Amino acid sequence: MSTDATLAQLRGYMVGPTRFINLLSCFELGLIDKIRESPGVTAAQLAGAVGAKEDAVEQLLNLPVQEDFVTYDDATGGYTLGTLADVEGEDLKRVLAFMDLVKVTVLRQGFYLTESVQAGTVVGLKEFYGYEGTLFGAVAEHKDLRESWATAMDSETARVDPWFFSNVEIPAGAQVLDLAGNTGLGAIHTYKLNASPGLRVTTFDLPEKEEECLANFRAHGVAEHCSFVGGDVFKSVPQGFDVVLIKHFLALWDKDKVFEIFGAANNALKVGGKVNLLVPLYAENNKDSVDPRCVDFYPAFFLGCAMGQGGGVKLSAYRRMLEDRGFEWGEVTYETPADMPADSFPIHAIVSATKVADI
Repeated sequence: MSTDATLAQLRGYMVGPTRFINLLSCFELGLIDKIRESPGVTAAQLAGAVGAKEDAVEQLLNLPVQEDFVTYDDATGGYTLGTLADVEGEDLKRVLAFMDLVKVTVLRQGFYLTESVQAGTVVGLKEFYGYEGTLFGAVAEHKDLRESWATAMDSETARVDPWFFSNVEIPAGAQVLDLAGNTGLGAIHTYKLNASPGLRVTTFDLPEKEEECLANFRAHGVAEHCSFVGGDVFKSVPQGFDVVLIKHFLALWDKDKVFEIFGAANNALKVGGKVNLLVPLYAENNKDSVDPRCVDFYPAFFLGCAMGQGGGVKLSAYRRMLEDRGFEWGEVTYETPADMPADSFPIHAIVSATKVADI
């Protein structure tokens, strides 16, 4: 790559934040909705509708016009939706939920990424919220963080869980542990998508999740089949299960903690039982990555915005750790990019392993 090409590549990083916030502001101000409602609307009309200056509206719309999201008619001064006109409402809702997550978490906490890496904790949470801990603790105390994070994550869980369970075997009548199952959505999906006589699903997470989790079980009509156990995965876990599910969790931790989690999964399972992991897919060679979107987002998010540690690891590393924790490596199933919404990330892998020995 030539020096000029490298400089042009760096320019993309320089303007990335300004492009993002410009586009998001067009949505937040209601400009895109107004253009959708009244094709051909002028900047003056938009300004009056959203309570902004005409010049500011013109400035903000330059970028979406350049990107063909919106079109502009020189003769009439009117704006009409371009490529955005073809985006379905549910798709746009999902995209905007994630953009809000980026604004509320990444642009704030990410300002202190360097300091967070040095400290091993999320410095931005302390600077902006006076909170010492992780994003997942802070969401319990700060409504703006909770609403932004939960909306985006629930949308992703609702998309991925049906694929996950269509590729994971849950034996009839099995005793299933959803490790770090948050407020029960995974347990609800486990039961509803695999219902059988005797099937019971237990959500294991921090005790403060219990009330909301049980309320969710009642609301979805699965309270007779799902239960909650409070605890800390790094201290002790309930035992006697046939299947352990670990979804959307391992990437939160550095590899030494992942090793401990695999030990907890071994303790929870009967010999012959299976652990099923849902993990972001990281290629063995980043230059050949099937999913560069993982490294676009996850390292900065987990290190600077969520945990102060963590991020995806290669499947070969998971294999070594599982085998060291008494498991036999099993089947790996990959999400098919062609079957995913084009905006979605990451591409996931499902890893199944069987417990062959106590540790």
